[in-house]
Amino acid sequence: LISSPLLNPIIIGMLAALVGVKAAILYFVLCFVLAVFFGFFLEKTGFHKYVKNVRVKGGLKMDNSKPTQKLAFKQKVKLSLVAGWTTLKPVLIYLLIGVAIGAGIYGYMPDDFVLKIAGPDNIFAVPVAAIVGIPLYIRAETAIPIAVSLIGKGMGVGTAIALIIGGAGMAIPEMSMLAGIFKIKLVAAIVAVVFITAVISGFVFNIFL
Repeated sequence: LISSPLLNPIIIGMLAALVGVKAAILYFVLCFVLAVFFGFFLEKTGFHKYVKNVRVKGGLKMDNSKPTQKLAFKQKVKLSLVAGWTTLKPVLIYLLIGVAIGAGIYGYMPDDFVLKIAGPDNIFAVPVAAIVGIPLYIRAETAIPIAVSLIGKGMGVGTAIALIIGGAGMAIPEMSMLAGIFKIKLVAAIVAVVFITAVISGFVFNIFL
């Protein structure tokens, strides 16, 4: 629940392409380590008791069909291209929206304004960005191009990372869905964990990048 939205391959790939491989590796390591740590913490402190008793319908169906024949190389390439396009197509519109908004920010937003509000010297920029990301519900495909443009205008890299983690990990629709299977204390704990992860990651990024 913690690592799944944050270690999204799209986020890792776009960070590597737009911010740099070092940033992508640091992001992965931070989110992975913190997710494992807080996962153990929630388990050891007894938060499993806040899971609701939910009735699950349906079950597994055995597939007794014979294994298919091996495909030729050209068929494998074709299937790979189709699968890649199928994965890219639903997120392409959000990526284009993010690029468009990012271009507008880069072209028209004053540098001094960004430096004052979200520059690396503003100690409150990281936690505020983590909180702001929650109600915005920005998809990662949209958020990263916007964040890159803000970084170009002077926003601290850590502040941008906190915004991405806050939006991806604590989006209100996802929290509403979790409230259907978890009690409010566990949902609140997950929100707190993602917020702490965003803040820690943001400050680490500002120190090392």
